[in-house]
Amino acid sequence: MNRAEFAPALLCWHESDGRKGLPWQRDRTPYRVWISEIMLQQTQVGTAAGYYQRFIARFPTVRDLAAAQLDEVLHLWSGLGYYARARNLQRAAQIVMQRHRGEFPATLDEVMALPGIGRSTAGAILALSRGERHPILDGNVRRVLARHFAVEGFPGDAAVERRLWTLAEECTPHSRMDEYTQGIMDLGATICTRANPACLLCPVSPTCEARRSDTQHLYPAPKPRKARPQRAAWVVLARRGHKVLLERRPPSGIWGGLWGLPEFPTRQHAAQWCREHLAGSSALQSEEPLKHAFSHFDYDIKPLTVHCAGKAPALRDDDRYRWYDVEAPAAVGVPKPIATLLQRPLR
Repeated sequence: MNRAEFAPALLCWHESDGRKGLPWQRDRTPYRVWISEIMLQQTQVGTAAGYYQRFIARFPTVRDLAAAQLDEVLHLWSGLGYYARARNLQRAAQIVMQRHRGEFPATLDEVMALPGIGRSTAGAILALSRGERHPILDGNVRRVLARHFAVEGFPGDAAVERRLWTLAEECTPHSRMDEYTQGIMDLGATICTRANPACLLCPVSPTCEARRSDTQHLYPAPKPRKARPQRAAWVVLARRGHKVLLERRPPSGIWGGLWGLPEFPTRQHAAQWCREHLAGSSALQSEEPLKHAFSHFDYDIKPLTVHCAGKAPALRDDDRYRWYDVEAPAAVGVPKPIATLLQRPLR
């Protein structure tokens, strides 16, 4: 099978076996495809579907998203992780309103200029919503092409990535772009999977070089292993009845812009802060740590509970702090690990 035969075989398979009926496959406007493509980064389809439907119900147009409060956007994103995606979505929506009069950009370069959108995502948006010819190279497509053409090396290396982009361009047809784009993503997600690929069901397996040599497990090459960095932080669970004090995190960095617990590099720093801001409260009590794995490091969260005095504390609700009612939660963005801590039984 040469490059020209790759697409017809894939399209034939997609007609009969490709995924259909997903929420974002109905009414494929650039805005809706964009939201779904961003959600599907680092997120499984089954998880993303519910979030997508709730997000679109609340923000049906780019104008609605641009005008929303960031807290509400982050609240609807809570649990998906990688919160920079949500912040970039809203910034991009505001740019579309300001610079493009509310119309989604028409060219690949203009789409790529929006925050949080790279070449592959921009190509997918335009191919799926407008049928334009643009190759894509997301994680699923990388795996399909690396195996089919036995591309050696880690895809994150510049030379390997250039090779894969060349193959993606050569295999992309000049028609039926929406079907082809969905098809090659589906092939990687459902057939050419990371572990135990279903090669007997693959429409392009007869000429797959990895299949011929029984080396599917070698492609794509994994990222060179390094010891995962370990980080730790102490967080204060300041309780007043059924309310807990939250602090808005800085706009960039881990959980940027979300509401978390006051965080400190050591227990001593946490104790000093409590003495200065929560005078008259109980002594700090250590709770069971919570471990959370980010993409590039492990985070050891060490909770410290303090019970505040009955009278009104010095810290009141403002742009930095808020007393969060765990029994009637406000619609604000809270990172999933912090939400887990808030749901623990009171000791």
